[in-house]
Amino acid sequence: MLEVTTGLAVALCLALSVVHVLLIFLHVAPSNTISRHYRAEINTWVYPYFEQNWRLFAPEPQSVTRQISVRTVQSSPGGAPRVSDWFDLTAVDNAAVENSFFPSHTNQNMLRRAWDAYLDLHGSSDQPRSERALMMQEYLRNIAVDRLATHRPGAYEAVQLRVITRPIAAPGTAGLPQPSSADTRYLPWWEVELDGD
Repeated sequence: MLEVTTGLAVALCLALSVVHVLLIFLHVAPSNTISRHYRAEINTWVYPYFEQNWRLFAPEPQSVTRQISVRTVQSSPGGAPRVSDWFDLTAVDNAAVENSFFPSHTNQNMLRRAWDAYLDLHGSSDQPRSERALMMQEYLRNIAVDRLATHRPGAYEAVQLRVITRPIAAPGTAGLPQPSSADTRYLPWWEVELDGD
């Protein structure tokens, strides 16, 4: 019985690995009949966890810094809703990298990449126009809620994100006047269902 179970587990892992490699290949390969026909299925498998990009080989240097903050709202019986102060998610990520003996940029990159994907799919509008845009909106919201649960536990009904974008001075421009304008964007309130509700 153990041999049969082990054999089935190995066969399942092997089949899943083959399917995964095939779907990733179809995602990164030039457009063809198969990838066009199964685009929805391929994108469902690839996004957001297995997304491929080539920045490792041709990095795009950052020209701006972004400070992403979140606040919560909780209704109070017979009164105005209580809105929390802003909680700086970017500062938490930066502190985790700076204060670690073995730093990992996983969380920092997760938040930054989630915002970049949200921006690519929504532009200046905060209305999702596709399934993928809605998925990235939920992904960004879930990152914020997860970070809040770790650092500011409590009950709330909705979250709002604020993104402050500041330009980075170009190399070799020390001493020259630098752009000091910051662009602040407030995202809409997103409802949250916390565990145990």
